Amino acid sequence: MSDHPKRPPKFLDVTGEPGKVNKHDVTGEPGKVNKPDSSSTIVLPKNPKRNKYALAISILASMTSVLLGYDTGVMSGATIYIKRDLKVSDVQIELLVGTINIYSLVGSAMAGRTSDWIGRRYTIIFASAIFFVGALLMGVATNYAFLMVGRFVAGIGVGYALMIAPVYAAEVAPASCRGFLSSFPEVFINFGVLLGYISNLAFSKFSLRLGWRLMLGVGAVPSIFLAIGVLTMPESPRWLVLQGRLGDARKVLDRTSDSPEEAQLRLADIKEAAGIPLTCTDDIVSVPKRESSGRDVWKDLLLHPTPAVLHILIAGVGVHLFQQASGIDAVVMYSPRIYEKAGIKDDYHKLLATIAVGVSKTVFILIATFLVDRLGRRVLLLTSCGGMTISLFCLGTGLTIIDRSKETLTWAIALCIISTVLCVAFFSIGMGPIAWVYSSEVFPLRLRAQGCSMGVAVNRFTSGLLLMTFISLYEAITIGGAFFLFTGIGTVAWIFYYTLLPETKGRTLEEMEELFGTFFRWRSTSRELKRKKMGESKVDNA
Repeated sequence: MSDHPKRPPKFLDVTGEPGKVNKHDVTGEPGKVNKPDSSSTIVLPKNPKRNKYALAISILASMTSVLLGYDTGVMSGATIYIKRDLKVSDVQIELLVGTINIYSLVGSAMAGRTSDWIGRRYTIIFASAIFFVGALLMGVATNYAFLMVGRFVAGIGVGYALMIAPVYAAEVAPASCRGFLSSFPEVFINFGVLLGYISNLAFSKFSLRLGWRLMLGVGAVPSIFLAIGVLTMPESPRWLVLQGRLGDARKVLDRTSDSPEEAQLRLADIKEAAGIPLTCTDDIVSVPKRESSGRDVWKDLLLHPTPAVLHILIAGVGVHLFQQASGIDAVVMYSPRIYEKAGIKDDYHKLLATIAVGVSKTVFILIATFLVDRLGRRVLLLTSCGGMTISLFCLGTGLTIIDRSKETLTWAIALCIISTVLCVAFFSIGMGPIAWVYSSEVFPLRLRAQGCSMGVAVNRFTSGLLLMTFISLYEAITIGGAFFLFTGIGTVAWIFYYTLLPETKGRTLEEMEELFGTFFRWRSTSRELKRKKMGESKVDNA
């Protein structure tokens, strides 16, 4: 074999179980993988080109997240005028701002089963339709009760969108850029926040009764175009396999993989996970379905999980818990109040300052999308959490100094503004996108929809609880004290990320369970897998 390269070829991990695809069963030629139950030999290209089709449809699916981002951003400024027009209290404002996240629990709880029933694509359309109705109701609301009904409907749509967008992106993306594509939902959440801030500023000059209604009602417009655009997208190949539609899945994989060889590998992995024989080449096959399959999924997740599934559950749900417990939504949703506490009293300047927050979030989330598959999940998570924790401490310090000073301290006001911008910047470069990337890729295929819906449920519940109590919290312990509390939570989050989350960069979705199950000793598992891979590569090259 004189034509062997000097460096051993990169292979995926061996399953080590009889009857399963042995991805290290090499024919003796570098870069080729032989499947034991098939006569085909797959040649894996070294430097595949990035798949533009997978990129395009992932962007389109992820644009559903604009709806949540817009609602989040626009409500931060709209509450200024809603409070004046409808004469509502701070407690009612807390409920208005935070309950959409609680309502979204209804949507996220139903999204897993809905997406397994009608498919990922139609679930995205359904989410857009629900949010469209909710935005219209909020835009024409005549009183506080009517407005809360609109929030409830929009919240259900938000729950659906948050769960399904990252799942779809992860399932169509090739492994080489899965993190890049799976982070797009968070990109569009941030873009939506920026649009909401701009909408606040644009409609702030309208009359009191009309301005905030236009701010909220305009959110219905994007959902129409999103629903139409999603109709041009293919269905998830993993969902198609679970329906027995192998022929359709094969076509989608051919279009969304970096090479025809990778498409064959991905199809084999999905067939294996779905319990379909590797030798089956029919376009339509019968996939056994049990009536109790839904109950079995929850049993496997919660009642009798294997060590690997329990570790995955803790990691996949934990990243969502700490993403919101860090206090980011308080910074984003209540930024006008933060700036008011910092000494900025004019509405126009408060709204103008919030745009800096939106720009920071959008710019840094775009940077993160290009780094997530290069640097890995852990590096970005740890950097993000550490930087955000320091920024929260500085924000708490600045607000405390201003609160205790009788003079206007320009430097302290500047510290608060800079700390706010840095806080959302650090969040957006890691904790924001990677919570969605990580949770959408670590769950096994059969548990993925429900596992991701649990992550979204925890994410929205934590956000809703924080937003519904933030004003009361800072009135009880001062606004500076509230951000010192978030600083402590951020420290705990950093320890959680460092000790319990393995690196998942470069692994296929079907290989994730190998990394999990040893909890705090996952580094030893990772090193053992690496040694095993290197040893088999040396044997292959011999």
